[in-house]
Amino acid sequence: MKQVPKPPPSASQDAAAGWTRRLVTYRTPILTRSCFELAVTAWPFAALFALSWAALSLSPWLSVLLSLANAAFVVRLFMIQHDCGHGSFFPSRKWNDRVGRIIGVLTLTPYAVWRRTHAIHHATTGNLDRRGTGDIPTLTVAEYRAKPPLQRGLYRLLRNPAILFGMIPFYIFFLQNRLPVGLMRSGWRPWVSALGTNAAIAAMLTSLYLLGGVSVLLFVYLPMMLLAASAGMWLFYVQHQFEETSWNRNAEWSVQDAAFHGSSHYDLPPVLRWITANIGVHHIHHLASRIPFYRLPEVLRDHKSAADAARVTFRESLRCARLALWDERNRRLVSFAAARRLAPQSGLQQT
Repeated sequence: MKQVPKPPPSASQDAAAGWTRRLVTYRTPILTRSCFELAVTAWPFAALFALSWAALSLSPWLSVLLSLANAAFVVRLFMIQHDCGHGSFFPSRKWNDRVGRIIGVLTLTPYAVWRRTHAIHHATTGNLDRRGTGDIPTLTVAEYRAKPPLQRGLYRLLRNPAILFGMIPFYIFFLQNRLPVGLMRSGWRPWVSALGTNAAIAAMLTSLYLLGGVSVLLFVYLPMMLLAASAGMWLFYVQHQFEETSWNRNAEWSVQDAAFHGSSHYDLPPVLRWITANIGVHHIHHLASRIPFYRLPEVLRDHKSAADAARVTFRESLRCARLALWDERNRRLVSFAAARRLAPQSGLQQT
């Protein structure tokens, strides 16, 4: 990633706030386009699922290959659910919620619970004093050094790519999402969302089992969902865990600055950009979450400086997996190895 000096906080915040005003004109959903995007995602998903099921009569491994290919459409369905949660996919809130709830069953994600926790993520991203909801656990260098050996070891284990992109996605989508984690004491609505989604998922899986047996679950359903969960975790990681991201203490933090400088422009190849529904244009999404995903390319087309800001290419993103600690002095995310080379006083600010 090209390294450029960051502007002073006040200038940075003014620039980000200016972007927020500029982006208002892109917020209107186009109903026909939304319906088209839903159709070209849902129909291929259903067709590939059926084809993977039919392939069981030839070879279970062929079914697995087709199932893994279908993970791309699961990811895209989740991105449509994501837009529904922001109220940006359809002009009608009612239809955003209806479609979001249905897709939530397919993506193992209770819609209302996710919508609440994701709103908290948008409201707190990049704030060192408000970590813990809807983000990836991130310690500063000083906080990590202050931990006892066992806790440092557990943190290193958590940030290991095999755990972070392998085991954690399974835990989140298959286990954690079954309860309204983070909203357990927020009234009955999160419970209805979580338990209602669980009931629908149970009905769906029971139907698959009764119609096709355990092989449908093992070779058609499970590989698709596991790969989609891992891909989703990777996308979320790269959107905020890149070297020149932005974290600030509450006194210096602003939501606009955190959005524009703490979220990446993950510049993917065209096919991956389509599969991920332009979620890589994440800095613009955080500045104006009501912009439908299919209108985000308009922003990059009309504003060249937005396309260049916080840009991370696919090749550069692979190096992000080693980053693990926020260096408060030098204002960048660093690896464990780089943190060891830092002066002891680096990042001494703590809560």
